[in-house]
Amino acid sequence: QLQLVESGGGLVQPGGSLRLSCAASGRTLDYYAIAWFSQAPGKEREGVLCISSDGITYFATSVKGRFTISRDNAKTTVYLQMNSLKPEDTAVYYCAARPYYYCSGYDREYAYWGQGTQVTVSS
Repeated sequence: QLQLVESGGGLVQPGGSLRLSCAASGRTLDYYAIAWFSQAPGKEREGVLCISSDGITYFATSVKGRFTISRDNAKTTVYLQMNSLKPEDTAVYYCAARPYYYCSGYDREYAYWGQGTQVTVSS
């Protein structure tokens, strides 16, 4: 059974950076598409970006040029590098996995989820 654990969230000033990690246990992520979703207070969860064998997919145009996603060589951890953070990036960030070679922007298509990590951007 695949389990995901996020870490790296916290409080950061506008313009700052954070790197979130999504660590897998139980199996490697070779055959999974891994996505990051965010859920701001009072809003629905939405896709941010995703990495798969097909490449990288951005679901949120607002993060292009600021956020990147990568995977370690052991394929057990996926990272979300968040630069030039803005107050509107404040949310709980979740990583999710689906056993397919391509990404989806629909959270219902992901079977495995982490517990989430809070990111707060504020001065």
